[in-house]
Amino acid sequence: MKYNYVTSGTCSRAIEFEVDDAGCVHNVKFMGGCNGNLQGISALVEGLPVADVVSRLEGIKCGVKATSCPDQLACALKKV
Repeated sequence: MKYNYVTSGTCSRAIEFEVDDAGCVHNVKFMGGCNGNLQGISALVEGLPVADVVSRLEGIKCGVKATSCPDQLACALKKV
């Protein structure tokens, strides 16, 4: 299933992603933000189970911000 999540507190504005019937993450695309870094995150989480992605990315901060793009992806995945 395809999802669209509006981010909060980050340079990226939204995240599009899919979760398959087995609960694995696919086709993560960030709108806005640091393009190269976010492409890297998308490639690294491709095909991983949702729970693994959440456990690896949840709580990551960007500088003095309370969140980050990876943390926002974890938040999005927790909602599905």
